[in-house]
Amino acid sequence: MLLQLDGVCLRYGVQILADDVSAKIERGDRICLVGRNGEGKSSLLRLVAGGGEPDAGEVIRQSGAVFATLEQALPEGCTDTVYRYVAAGLGDVGRWLGEYRESQNPDLQAKIDDAHGWELMARIDSVLDRLSLDPEALVADMSGGWQRRAALARALVSEPDLLILDEPTNHLDIAAVEWLESFLATYRGALLFVSHDRALAQRLASTVWDLDRGILRVFNCPFDRYQQEKEKLLEEEARNDALFDKKLAQEETWIRQGIKARRTRNEGRVRALEALRRERQARRQQQGIARMSLDSGEKSGKLVAELTGVSFAFPGEAPLISNLDFTLMRGDKVGLIGPNGAGKSTLIRLLLGELEPQSGNIRLGTKQQVAYFDQRRDTLNPELSVLDNIAEGRESIQIGGSTRHVMSYLSDFLFSGVKARTKVGALSGGERNRALLAKLFSQPANILVLDEPTNDLDVETLELLEQLLLDFPGTVLLVSHDRAFLDNVVDSCLAFEGQGRVREYVGGYQDFLRQGGRFLSAEEQLNARKGSGSASVSDAVSGDKGDAQPAAEAPGKSAQKGKKLSYKLQRELDALPALIEQLEQQLGELEAEMAAPEFYQQESGVVQEKLERLADVQQQLETAFERWAELDEM
Repeated sequence: MLLQLDGVCLRYGVQILADDVSAKIERGDRICLVGRNGEGKSSLLRLVAGGGEPDAGEVIRQSGAVFATLEQALPEGCTDTVYRYVAAGLGDVGRWLGEYRESQNPDLQAKIDDAHGWELMARIDSVLDRLSLDPEALVADMSGGWQRRAALARALVSEPDLLILDEPTNHLDIAAVEWLESFLATYRGALLFVSHDRALAQRLASTVWDLDRGILRVFNCPFDRYQQEKEKLLEEEARNDALFDKKLAQEETWIRQGIKARRTRNEGRVRALEALRRERQARRQQQGIARMSLDSGEKSGKLVAELTGVSFAFPGEAPLISNLDFTLMRGDKVGLIGPNGAGKSTLIRLLLGELEPQSGNIRLGTKQQVAYFDQRRDTLNPELSVLDNIAEGRESIQIGGSTRHVMSYLSDFLFSGVKARTKVGALSGGERNRALLAKLFSQPANILVLDEPTNDLDVETLELLEQLLLDFPGTVLLVSHDRAFLDNVVDSCLAFEGQGRVREYVGGYQDFLRQGGRFLSAEEQLNARKGSGSASVSDAVSGDKGDAQPAAEAPGKSAQKGKKLSYKLQRELDALPALIEQLEQQLGELEAEMAAPEFYQQESGVVQEKLERLADVQQQLETAFERWAELDEM
């Protein structure tokens, strides 16, 4: 056993984060800690890592066990080389080694001798090599993905028995997330991690710790099974609460009946009622589920945007987009995928008219109402409250043609009372994202441009946002590194594959992989930056032998040739012939019935109902034929 929590209690002011929590971590465990935003997950991780003491209870750690933490924040602004930054994970002797490597200071040599630290140099070199890190690179100059990799090396260099990770996929692009996922899957030590990335949790977790209203429940099963079990548990809790509330209401009615309730023989029942009241008062209500909705405004034109031969590059830099042809139609839901810095946000700025292409043409449609979700949350003033950010001086807002009080609208996003009047700068990451969604959806829009909307959102809010986007009749452009979110929402993807090449793939991220899509690996990106890997980069983009990525087609050939439908669309296509046959049969039966001489001798209401049914079936049949032709052509 590496660690045991024995009756642990944690509080933050009056909020109970953990109440009488008992659990243990064994060697080799892979534990995902889940819970709603603000439930106290990060506080519990800090406690496990040794950062503070519980308000009650005991944390028992195995003697000599080494714990290391991969922090949620990136090491931005760090002026150290990668070697010095990673070596510092070994404490003072590591810092001396890092400084000695650069200065050859004899005073440091003596310190290292005294601490028997020279053998640790081989360990540092080994970790840097495993993670393909350049020891001479400056941490401050690295991308978010490489900074995360350096932070992981700093944690691993101590050879921890337990590795603790708080939202390890934040700030990472898809390629970096998949690398991290694969690395952690082969890691031999124990893992305790917090992540709202459902794909990562599903692959890594063999146990789930569920922190809900201060209660920690342990589910010894994979993540998808946990979700099913938690749903059953909440349903059972709701039934028990309803029965309890009914009994309490009955007892309250009884005691109000008059003097009989206060007779001596009924004193026990009165005491039981008081106990019920105390129990009801102590019940911790589950945080509500957001009820987000949006106003899709009037329909945009059928054509949203048409890009012909569009190219763009910033001055003195390699092209981000080269000769892109792409058509965006009303109702399309398109995901933009690719490494950080590949040009996804640049394409959005081109479509929004903030940038002009160096060559090519962009034609925009009519009647466009655009709502833009900025991943930097620049549209929120951190010094103002949530209420002031969204209301902007108004007491009510128009949503879907109806007027709502601002406080009522904010309660749909779980901001009520004190929370609605809290400064945005004091909110958690997930709460700030919810506030930005509230601001975004308070205005009518037929085009949604969402740049990383899923960061820090808990699973329940993620699933709600997914359903909202699926039901949205307008157009969606989505930049996200959440693979499950992409698979569940988008109909097609624009993949930024490197060297300015942008290709369209049908379906979500898994469909992109099935069709042979790939990005440059982290090592290939590093080689490209060093200038020593031009051949490998070219091969990776063009699909040299051995790679799954097909070679670029010659000019003039159809880009659609050989394209496969996504799993969802293929199932729809497979089901359409049976549906068409069924509708044709219904149509034949209705037409035969109407051809009978006695049909029009029935009551006028019956005749009208059958005629309307005939028109409805004809419309359904026409729609099914059109959809079949559309999917068959794809």
